[in-house]
Amino acid sequence: MSDLYDTDVVLWSEQQAELLRRLAAGERSNDPALDWEHIIEEIEDVGGNALRSVRSLLFQALLHQLKAEAWPDSSNVEHWRGEARSFRVQAADNFVSSMRQRIDIAHLYERARRALPDTVDGQPPLPVSPTCPATLDELLADA
Repeated sequence: MSDLYDTDVVLWSEQQAELLRRLAAGERSNDPALDWEHIIEEIEDVGGNALRSVRSLLFQALLHQLKAEAWPDSSNVEHWRGEARSFRVQAADNFVSSMRQRIDIAHLYERARRALPDTVDGQPPLPVSPTCPATLDELLADA
């Protein structure tokens, strides 16, 4: 079964789901086709992937907002602000309360600051705040 996991994870997941449904319905089985090692791994990955997604969306929101602040005269400002709002909306849609303690806004903000381009339209950035001016709740509520 591990070979199928490595070669066709979609088919593997469908087969494993069917086996688990039968087990959940009370069918007694010690079916060797149940790939417990990978089932456990995949279940653990679900939460990690969801958390990474929200962190990524918040990073993108902060980066776009910083661009708008660093280059306020750019013709791209409204686009950047719109993108920032869109990323915040998506983050809010995917956020669940158990993520709160695992999202470090200060760290995401610092990464976004470091990711700013050196110039836009040949202009260097204006100074931006060294600390994040918004909390997680504000970023999610502002969406």
